[in-house]
Amino acid sequence: MPTVLVPIAEGFEEIEAVSVIDVMRRAGVDVIMGALSEHLLVKGAHGIVMQADRPVAGISADEIDMIVLPGGWNGTKALAHDAHVQSLLKAMDAKGKNIGAICAAPFALDAAGVLKEGYTCYPGIEDEIKVGGFMGDKQAVVESGNVMTSRGPGTAICFGLAIVKKLVGSEAAGKIRGNLLADYCAL
Repeated sequence: MPTVLVPIAEGFEEIEAVSVIDVMRRAGVDVIMGALSEHLLVKGAHGIVMQADRPVAGISADEIDMIVLPGGWNGTKALAHDAHVQSLLKAMDAKGKNIGAICAAPFALDAAGVLKEGYTCYPGIEDEIKVGGFMGDKQAVVESGNVMTSRGPGTAICFGLAIVKKLVGSEAAGKIRGNLLADYCAL
């Protein structure tokens, strides 16, 4: 099964992190929740504390198939300024490996220089991003090359299902979509 790193930083958007991780794990994806420091307890934007599996430092692009960044403005800014996350994003892109970001997190992809034209994000964040090609609210999930982006908390399950479809296949994504009663998500 594929392995996906989800780095969480102080101020991450809890709905996005938990929903995406949950959907991927239902499909059998090995998800590593990574912390930006040795301290593995990380507080989200709404005061929910999650325990990461291990620090991001030391994780290489060779041991993961995808990296997925949850949003939350403070968490996103931390990801955009973290040397390990930025280096990992660049290494993943150089290898053509899958990269995902939801809500404000495309800002962190832009900081790394890996965001492609043709993306979506939380409304207003596009004003902070240098890359053109913002797709607005036309789609819940937008794919451009090896980069997949989504809009925010309300699209998190659809984003998780799109990741499952990409990594595990349409059949698994369709089955999980049905079990979640998420027929509103396009596959």
